[in-house]
Amino acid sequence: MSRRAVVIGAGLAGMLAAAVLSAAGADEVVVLDRDELPEGPEHRKGLPQGRHAHLLMPGGMEAMEELLPGAQLRKRLLAAGAHEISLSSGMLALTSEGWLRRWRREGPVMLTCSRALVDWVLRETVRERTPVEIRRGAVVGLTGSAGRVRGVRIAEPGGDTDLEADLVVDASGRGTRVVSWLDRLGLGGVRERAVDSGLVNASRVYRVPDGAGRFPLTIVQPNPYAAGPGRSAMVMPIEGDRWLVSCGGSRGGEPPADPEGFLRYALSLPDPIVGRLISGAEPLTDVHLSRSTSNVRRYLEELPHWPEGFVVLGDALATFNPAYGHGMSVAAFGARVLGRELARGGDLRAPGLARRVVRGAARSADAAWSMAVSQDVLYPGVRGGRPSAADRVLTGYTRRMMRAATGSYPAASAIWDVTSLLAPPTRMFRPGAVLAAVAGSPLPPSVSPPLTPAEREVLRSLDRTGR
Repeated sequence: MSRRAVVIGAGLAGMLAAAVLSAAGADEVVVLDRDELPEGPEHRKGLPQGRHAHLLMPGGMEAMEELLPGAQLRKRLLAAGAHEISLSSGMLALTSEGWLRRWRREGPVMLTCSRALVDWVLRETVRERTPVEIRRGAVVGLTGSAGRVRGVRIAEPGGDTDLEADLVVDASGRGTRVVSWLDRLGLGGVRERAVDSGLVNASRVYRVPDGAGRFPLTIVQPNPYAAGPGRSAMVMPIEGDRWLVSCGGSRGGEPPADPEGFLRYALSLPDPIVGRLISGAEPLTDVHLSRSTSNVRRYLEELPHWPEGFVVLGDALATFNPAYGHGMSVAAFGARVLGRELARGGDLRAPGLARRVVRGAARSADAAWSMAVSQDVLYPGVRGGRPSAADRVLTGYTRRMMRAATGSYPAASAIWDVTSLLAPPTRMFRPGAVLAAVAGSPLPPSVSPPLTPAEREVLRSLDRTGR
């Protein structure tokens, strides 16, 4: 019997889900997206955060390569211009507790490039390796009942049409309407939580100056423990010999959209290094703002009844403040849950499959959700939460660990493993990590960025601020 799967959304979560469904034996996989998809690595309207910095963490990259065996996705991204950045040696990072030292030992490696490049390379890889069909279409609802979803309803100029499916995957992102769709099926009462720090992102692309091509990724992280808003900036290498520079500020400390104000903002941070770097670089774009940054969790797994034939993945299930760089990885984890459950069940219509996937995808999002929310609730003016007593205890320990990490390799290693999503947060409580946190840093704090002499010369040559 023919089996059809329909995926709503042709972004990262949707294309990974489509690849999984095709590999699992679906006779037809149709991906629907309301946007006209670009033919190359270009931004599109339906991805409001697409112009800002995205980090492809090691844990997410591992999951993607597992979902596309033999596709050599990492190599494809690198060939298209992505950069490998070692968390231990390839990054300058000013944390709330001081500058992290750079170590010659190997550490986890993340990939940096534009979000448009990630989506395009992934989309082309899936198209090349599978018979997935991508159509333009705006899904306005689900068909079926509270017991089983049987397809989707698509808005057409001459009236809505229905497309039947054995399995529907909602991967429509931040703008999902899944709660209202379920409500129309008689499945109301979905618990939702939003934690909004009011973060505004401002980003601009620059040409990498001559001689600065090997300058490390540079980030001034926000300080959630200071009295004022969280303010940050990052210089990230992307494809095409370009820097993507993103500034971010929580409520009350938002970055401006004008070029002069953008530079002033970067220079006004606790360390002006980002502003000094870009003061001598050629801008290639205007400054782009985005306010689509809140954390939103839809606790779909808690519903007492879940319809067969319907799965929710990616940002449609849990959306994170993009400052933490976890969204793409969590989307990949959800698709991996779908693949593993299909491997166990073997059929799109297997009883209980959809519920198991939703529950598993929710669990795979929990660590990233906890990391994002536990920090965002500390900012002044946050909406949707306040730190609990347990949060404050955990915050105290995390600060101690971060302070140790400024000069302790074991402490830094524990933090890298967790933030790169290679290990769960419990990694911070293993005996070696606890001992490192208690012992503290064996080295004195660094009062300036840990630059090599060559990097210091690059910074000096670019600095037009007279600092």
